Amino acid sequence: MSRQGSRDTAPEVAVRKLLHASGMRYRVNVPVPGMPRRTIDIAFPKVKIAVFLDGCFWHGCPEHATHPRANAEWWRAKLDKNTARDLETTEHLAAEGWTVLRFWEHEVPDDVASTVRAKVFSLRSRGDLHEPHQG
Repeated sequence: MSRQGSRDTAPEVAVRKLLHASGMRYRVNVPVPGMPRRTIDIAFPKVKIAVFLDGCFWHGCPEHATHPRANAEWWRAKLDKNTARDLETTEHLAAEGWTVLRFWEHEVPDDVASTVRAKVFSLRSRGDLHEPHQG
């Protein structure tokens, strides 16, 4: 598992490139406030939007998750903990006033970027900025 990449995955990079190309600026791998060792894949801090791109295997995608046969009980517990941690992180961020957007790695990057752009622009246009606007 130590060889498993946890950041800058191909789906993350694809979505970030699309967002950046459309003029959006964001932060990557931002620590989750109040939760050590957890990070937000793509964050828009001014409007408090947290975007997560979850791997199908590691986060239990209902369409593509597989269940290893070797050491099955250990893997089931491990993957269940991942799912519980995702839920806990989402609930924590929501309680802190963040909008949490979660996507699966198999989702089309153009669709993900479009959804993220729409949400960011929606909150910006409503004036839901959590930091003073400069300029």
